[in-house]
Amino acid sequence: MCRSIKTLRPPVLPDEATEEEIRAAALQYVRKVSGFRAPAAHNREVFDRAVDAVARATSELLAGLEVRGRV
Repeated sequence: MCRSIKTLRPPVLPDEATEEEIRAAALQYVRKVSGFRAPAAHNREVFDRAVDAVARATSELLAGLEVRGRV
């Protein structure tokens, strides 16, 4: 879907993903889905809420994943 979103789970990212990395991925996703790189002022609030929601969902996903074979 969006090739600029990097994989955030181990072993691709050896350490835990940072909040900054998670937010950057969420922003890329919302930009892709909405078609806006930077929303107009009248869309800013809903755009920012979507980024927050995607970042929360991403954090929950990463926290719940079990990566097998990891030392």
